Order: sequence, then C-alpha cells, then structure tokens
Amino acid sequence: MSLLDLEALQLAPLTREPFTFTVVDNAIRPADAAAIRDDFPEIEDSGLLPVEMTHYGPLFRRLIHELRSEEAARAFSEKFGVNLVGRPQMITVRGRCAAKDGRIHTDTSTKLITALIYFNEAWEAKGGRLRLLRSATDLNDMICEAPPDLGAMIAFRRSDCSFHGHEPFEGVRRYVMVNWMTSDFAARRELFRHRVSARAKQALKLIRPRRAANAGGARG
Repeated sequence: MSLLDLEALQLAPLTREPFTFTVVDNAIRPADAAAIRDDFPEIEDSGLLPVEMTHYGPLFRRLIHELRSEEAARAFSEKFGVNLVGRPQMITVRGRCAAKDGRIHTDTSTKLITALIYFNEAWEAKGGRLRLLRSATDLNDMICEAPPDLGAMIAFRRSDCSFHGHEPFEGVRRYVMVNWMTSDFAARRELFRHRVSARAKQALKLIRPRRAANAGGARG
C-alpha cells in the first residue's frame, strides 16, 4: 500500500479563486504519518534543505520515492489541470521555524505546483498555521487557514496571486515541500541556493564558538 493517499488527493475539494489550491487533511494515513515522522531527518536549524543533504530512515526514503514517481505526477496533473509528467522536480525539507519565517509571498515563477506535507503533532500554537490569502499585505485577509498537523497536505498552483504566509512561530515545524518546476535549470538554481544557505549557517555555527573562546581567553 502506498504511503501517499492519492485517492484522498483526488477527492479533496479544489478551490479555483483567487488561485487554485486544495487542502487534504489525511494525505498520509495517521499510522503511516507517525512512522514517517519517526524517520524524519534531524534538522537543527531553520531554513529549507534539499532532501539530498539530510539523513533519514527507510520509511521517509520510501515517501520521497513515491513523491518522485510518475504516478504522483499524474495524480497532481489531473488535480490541477497541468501536465507535470516528465517535469523536473525539487524536494526540500524543513525541521524548524524561525521567528522571521512565514512572511507573505507567492513562490517564484519557476514553480508550477507546490505541495507541503506536514509531520507535526496536533498543532496547538497560534503561529505557524499556513494561511492562503487574498492579498500581499494582510495576513488576516485569508481564504483559509490550515494547521501543519501530522499527515496533512496543502497543494496549490503557483500564480501571481497565490499569496500565503503564517503568523510567527519559533520551534519545531516539520514538512516536506515538493515543487514541480518549469525547467531543469530553475530546479538546479533553487537547490544550489538552498545548499549555499545551509552551508553558510553551518559555517557560522562553527565560527561563533571560536569567537567566544577567543574572547574568553582575551579576558583571562
């Protein structure tokens, strides 16, 4: 049995205005989602990481394999009315959220479809709940709000008005993001940017303890 419930995707309501999106409460069945969460990469910093830069367990690996399958591409193609079969794909993961995250945006024009699959316990916090919005300036002008609960998925077709964001939250907030892209070049460029950002954060973490140690030695 597949981990990703493509039938649930097909049955979920599709909203078309002001942009096309769907919310699937159990895109992954609860027991499977809990097991995948246990296999989720350990991520200490905020920011998106290419999935290839992370270490994870076998069930998570199986999910990534399913997301990269032609079957998944066909299911999302049918749902959103755009041919994704053979399109380049980018898969990234996030394990933590920083207070600055969640600002309103539409996604870059090189993304055709964005799908977010969440792996968190029942979400109690006010912040961190993704809001699909009518405008670029008001987080409260929302079409809907979806908590990042275990196994839930939000997917949308990128457009100039696909505004989304969330109120500030700092802490663990796990999800896998799948993007079907306009070109291989666009996918490679985006992945390169995420790799550079991740390595810069890792380097900064190494530099800070050295500075602290040097400062302590100077005071001594």
